[in-house]
Amino acid sequence: MKIELNENKVYFNNGSIKKEIHPFWLRERVNGEEFLDKGTQQRLFDPTTLNNNISINKVDIIDKFLEINFDDGVKSKLEIDKLVLEFSNIDTVIKAIQKIKWNSSLKNIKNFVYQDNFFESREMYDLLLSFYKYGFVIIKNIPTNDNFIVKFANSIGSVRRTNFGEYFNVKSKADPNDLAYTSLGLSPHTDNPYRNPVPCIQLLHCIESEVTGGLSTLVDGYTVTEELKIKNPEFYKILSEVKVRFKFIDKHVVLEDWSELIKLNDDQTLKQVRFSPRLDYVPILEKRKLDLYYRARKKLSEMYNSDKYRIEFKLEPKDLIMMDNYRLLHGRTAYETKEGNRFLQGCYIDYDSTEGKLKHLKRKFNL
Repeated sequence: MKIELNENKVYFNNGSIKKEIHPFWLRERVNGEEFLDKGTQQRLFDPTTLNNNISINKVDIIDKFLEINFDDGVKSKLEIDKLVLEFSNIDTVIKAIQKIKWNSSLKNIKNFVYQDNFFESREMYDLLLSFYKYGFVIIKNIPTNDNFIVKFANSIGSVRRTNFGEYFNVKSKADPNDLAYTSLGLSPHTDNPYRNPVPCIQLLHCIESEVTGGLSTLVDGYTVTEELKIKNPEFYKILSEVKVRFKFIDKHVVLEDWSELIKLNDDQTLKQVRFSPRLDYVPILEKRKLDLYYRARKKLSEMYNSDKYRIEFKLEPKDLIMMDNYRLLHGRTAYETKEGNRFLQGCYIDYDSTEGKLKHLKRKFNL
């Protein structure tokens, strides 16, 4: 894609389409010191107060810059490479990271180790890259005192508070309001499917683990749904079209939201998996359509629960796992409370946390 000039008009040309760039679009992007705050990079002017009919008196391309004189007297130098990135409308940082599909054969993923100055280090940049590739990452040697998980989360972004609190203690207890607070095994599921919006990323920090059971399990929903799309396109289609109701109830709140089990982006790529069959309610549909839906959901569940896709491991004290709640399903094996304590702390953050941190570190290390 390139910039072309003709009679004081500016065009972009991607090889197949040539279009004029609106002069006001360029005027909004003037970046001299009198127009843009150096520290915040925020405009010092309000473009909505300007005349929309601004035109260009003179324009040249000089040393990778577009030098423009507008008819309101403003002059500016705009970096062509930055303009081209805007034309493409592509996130060149996050979306450029290729997801790696995986199943039970996954071995030898790097575990990261917490250390001083960790959150501003190149190691943190590499950690976030790995997170976006695989959908999860494990960090060892995280302090277990003073609810350190909150400090860890807030050093990446901001904790997403829910009705479970700023953080929550995962341990077996009497009169639980969620099966997570028992010693039962939990089949693969995504967290909080009944919430709008669903928390994007979950952190779980192991504080104590004195039991032989209670192993953590993960399944890559991306791998499973992509395989379903190829082998059972009719199942994939109905699961990505029918919205079901997810519902959570306790003594203090009722939470509900509707969503497809396989939620797609506008370009039909995977956006999110939601799966928690103890909490979902399928709407009344025509019988033949429901027959198809139930067969599709059963097949998807069988795949999620298959040994082919699941990895299983034990979180040790000081281990912290960060996982993509829109991509991965997680669970655990059952354990015996009489063996000892199993105590994890959890919290949530949203995508803007990891996206913002990764972009900041990429800029900091000039990567």
